[in-house]
Amino acid sequence: MTSSEVVARWLRLVVADAELSPYLIGVDLGRLSAHLTACLANALDGEPAAADGWRGLGLSEAQHRRIVDYLVGVLWAAELPDGHIARARRAFEVPA
Repeated sequence: MTSSEVVARWLRLVVADAELSPYLIGVDLGRLSAHLTACLANALDGEPAAADGWRGLGLSEAQHRRIVDYLVGVLWAAELPDGHIARARRAFEVPA
């Protein structure tokens, strides 16, 4: 599964979440998807990821964690190695 396929599935889960979807109103999902795809590809390659695309949307810490959990679920379902999943989680973890 490519990074863009992972992000497409990830975004579908977030958009389907009744609590999270209002934060995406007015957001250019194509642009967000492209940014998240680049960040994820970098993270999976072991390179530093650019800024997390979810920052700046006004999400609570718990909401941000849920978004990252959705990503981990998609990666796990795609049977990626644990090391790749851990790198992706770190790249998108809740900002300190």
